[in-house]
Amino acid sequence: MAFEAYSAAHLAALAGAAAVLSSILAFRGRLRSPGARRTARTALVLAAVACEGAMLVRRAWLNDWGFEALPFELCSMMIWLSAAAVWTGSKRLYEVTFFLGILGAAQALLTPDLAAGFPDYDYFHFFLGHTVIVAANVYLTAVEGYRPTGRSVWRAWLGLHALAVPAAVADLAWGTNFMFLARKPSGASLLDLLGPWPWYLLQLEAVALTLMLLLYGAVRFADRWASRRPTTIPGGESS
Repeated sequence: MAFEAYSAAHLAALAGAAAVLSSILAFRGRLRSPGARRTARTALVLAAVACEGAMLVRRAWLNDWGFEALPFELCSMMIWLSAAAVWTGSKRLYEVTFFLGILGAAQALLTPDLAAGFPDYDYFHFFLGHTVIVAANVYLTAVEGYRPTGRSVWRAWLGLHALAVPAAVADLAWGTNFMFLARKPSGASLLDLLGPWPWYLLQLEAVALTLMLLLYGAVRFADRWASRRPTTIPGGESS
């Protein structure tokens, strides 16, 4: 079946993603115990490996090794880098995956560039992979206590340009469209609000930086709001 944006299948996938993220936030206290942290980290890494590993096995089975199979899509890179950040605890990786992973995967979840719908394999691979990216970075933030800094915004912005280099080279050499650098996606997307190629690439520079700053501000606001909440002390009194 062809995929249709905001159909029942799309809404079900979004609900599943929301349930995963809500669970991490709701049970973040329990997940901070050593055993739970090990289990959660292992589960996130295995989910990423299983998602991408199954895709590679499927391509091998179908002998589907065209240039488009190269791992130069932003979210293809982010799922591996997010898994690496969770497994190694690297704060440098987190600074990049927090912004690029969450913003890239969220945009993909809301406006999927997907041809096949439920119950096709591509449907499950797409939504599972992008959910794992966001979940990994929400876990590092809410459970492990990692936080982006003002410098993280600029590191992520520069990292985005570094990751775009091999994608742009591949697009020029083989006519692919990694990271939508060569043209807009065929389906409806947020890029439709921008100008034509190549002008939308310049507009994306400002959009990406603005969204990173907004995401950073949202984390700062949430931390300040949490610090001002009254805490309950023994006896039922608040402080």
